[in-house]
Amino acid sequence: MEIINIATDLIDEDKEQPRYQFAEESLQELMNSIEELGLLSPIKVRALDGGRYKIIYGNRRYKACKALGRASIPCIVSAVTNELDIYLEQIAENLTREGFSPIEEAEAFHKLMNDPKFSSSVKYLSSKLGKPESYIKNKCELLKFGNAVKKMIVGGTEIRKDALTEEQLLPIKDLPLEHRDPLAKIIARDELPVSDVKKIARLFKDKSISSSTKDKLLYKSGPELIETWSVFEQNKAERTKPSQPKAAAAKKEKTEEAQNSELPATPPAAAATATAASIRSSEIASASPSPLESKLRSLLTALPANTPLPADWTQLPPEAQERLLGDVHTLIDTLEKQLKEWRQVKELYSSAPVAAGLQE
Repeated sequence: MEIINIATDLIDEDKEQPRYQFAEESLQELMNSIEELGLLSPIKVRALDGGRYKIIYGNRRYKACKALGRASIPCIVSAVTNELDIYLEQIAENLTREGFSPIEEAEAFHKLMNDPKFSSSVKYLSSKLGKPESYIKNKCELLKFGNAVKKMIVGGTEIRKDALTEEQLLPIKDLPLEHRDPLAKIIARDELPVSDVKKIARLFKDKSISSSTKDKLLYKSGPELIETWSVFEQNKAERTKPSQPKAAAAKKEKTEEAQNSELPATPPAAAATATAASIRSSEIASASPSPLESKLRSLLTALPANTPLPADWTQLPPEAQERLLGDVHTLIDTLEKQLKEWRQVKELYSSAPVAAGLQE
């Protein structure tokens, strides 16, 4: 394997290579290392017409050398010209490098399977890259999420605030978009462990819960969603308990009849009073709130108390400002819709004809 020095000005970056995210801090560390020890690992290039070269892998090392003003860079010149082989080599190289993000992997796999010039299968990629088919499929599932969520996806399994791991997202990947992305943001904000995410996912996948109810659940925090899941599971367990065996029920009924026969007869007046009280209790019990009242009570219960903004709310870093702005837009839009509906209710029931009707 021959290594030659090529003038930096003759080397072009590959704009279509799988890796395109380079952290400034990491790049600076590499520059410091090159300045102190030199470039320890050459980059790989392929020859182009006109005496120029295009990088196959080593973009980060190229950027660091160029920033340091290096006149030339040690290179391995590849004779490979097949686009598929080159792209596979780029992915394989980056898979061994720290910092190749899950989204970059997902986009690379998706490109290989859907770009007409590649048209590869999952099975083929698995054999070429030495990765299980499930690994490739799970990475591609991350592309279902919106851009705001994709920006929060990080490698590894460590749970961090305002960041998301692949394991945190996979349980909710098949939910509708209107539930999937808001839940992902709650998971990131509240640093929910995977075990809690799986519980919340089961709650949102339950077909007995209406879509409108699930919409309301999105106003809850992560811990509140876990509490809701716990109550829901307890109620479901109560409903599915087997009924009391018939023999035991019959025995209990006979015992109660025998006990009642030993009691003194109830006077007619007392019986009438008891009957009236029973009727009144029945009427009170049957007076359930209207759907509108239920919705209002549910909203009031879910609405948190108003508290002042944190003292440092004007000092957020740029990346946090972008995330915050998206959430603020969503909050304002939702609140304005709610206010419009309840103002209509207020105007309707505050009008004179309605008030008169209620007094009658």
